[in-house]
Amino acid sequence: MNGATEESGAPARTEQGKFTALAVCWVLGLGSLVSWNSMLTISDYYYQLFPHYHPSRVLTLVYQPFALGVIAILAYHEAKIDTRWRNIRGYALFFISTVLLIVLDLVTSGKGGIGPYIALCVIVGSFGVADAFVQGGMVGDLSLMCPEFIQSFMAGLAASGALTSGLRLITKAAFEDFHSGLRKGTILFLSISAAFEFLCVVLYAIVFPKIPLVKFYRKKAASEGSKTVSSDLAAAGIQIQSNQEDKTEILSKKQLFQKNMDYLFGVYLIYVLTLSIFPGFLYENTGEHQLGSWYPLVLIAMYNVWDLVGRYVPLINCLKLESRKGLLIAILSRFLLVPAFYFTAKYGDQGWMILLTSFLGLSNGHLTVCVFTAAPKGYKAPEQNALGNLLVMFLLGGIFSGVALDWLWIIGNGSF
Repeated sequence: MNGATEESGAPARTEQGKFTALAVCWVLGLGSLVSWNSMLTISDYYYQLFPHYHPSRVLTLVYQPFALGVIAILAYHEAKIDTRWRNIRGYALFFISTVLLIVLDLVTSGKGGIGPYIALCVIVGSFGVADAFVQGGMVGDLSLMCPEFIQSFMAGLAASGALTSGLRLITKAAFEDFHSGLRKGTILFLSISAAFEFLCVVLYAIVFPKIPLVKFYRKKAASEGSKTVSSDLAAAGIQIQSNQEDKTEILSKKQLFQKNMDYLFGVYLIYVLTLSIFPGFLYENTGEHQLGSWYPLVLIAMYNVWDLVGRYVPLINCLKLESRKGLLIAILSRFLLVPAFYFTAKYGDQGWMILLTSFLGLSNGHLTVCVFTAAPKGYKAPEQNALGNLLVMFLLGGIFSGVALDWLWIIGNGSF
């Protein structure tokens, strides 16, 4: 029992906390996107309030500059930023912003207009700031631990979409026959999301630092020169002396960028393609079908469910893409989905569109996990933290570019 585990190098006695850590990582991943996915999933409500303002496209476009701008600053200074401070404040901001969405709806009595829409955009901007704090901080933190933690966190990110889609379908069905049923379902939906965010604050602040395996990896990171884990170690009752730090040279961010350009631009391209289709195209460009107002909700749900499935596929070793060249070929081949979606929207029926949307989600989840688990291997803890932040920065850059390109679908169709 005093030996090291074959894959992680962690003492076997610390493995008692591995499943707890995986579960907490999953919930923390869910909390990293549950608020934003809530915004996407209740777009049917915002289309009712603001029918001429393209909510699914505009709100996503508002969100991304804040997320990308803040993550660029944080990624540049990541080595000096306390990870505990960063993540707790990020989850707290998610919680406060979600509560403010409920307050805004109650204060305006669920009415539309330019004033409430501007206030909504301001709150969405705060979601972008929180996203930059949490995703970069968590991915950087987990990159210096075992790959299973990253996989579980990434699965939690996708689970937030699947959960919100499922809850939205339930609340829509439950309140459909009530007066102002759509609004009541939305408020209940946001309340559940706020509860998840509060849970994440508690889990990260109190539970996660005290898990034996997490303490082992953070002590190892500190011994390799990482300064970002000191507060988390202190929260677990561990003090690291400065003379214990590893003085060996670490790679700069420029060197990490040069060595991992294929991974960084790969994750960028994954999300350029995905966000050029999801969610704007699915809400506004798929036409009218038998499912009526349920159609876009079903498409969003199918994307989210298969995105979640895709993030578990790499657990099957024979299906895990580890070849850098193979990953890049798979990522580039996804761009064939653009003409596929165009012609399916124009000539196909809803069954084909559901199938295509499912594949979009499956490939997005699978390739994301493959890149994020492969890239940090072989580096020292400070380098893994820096690379994790760079990966998230390129991911958010891809989302921003994809959201901008999504507007090309409606140019010339008279929707402006």
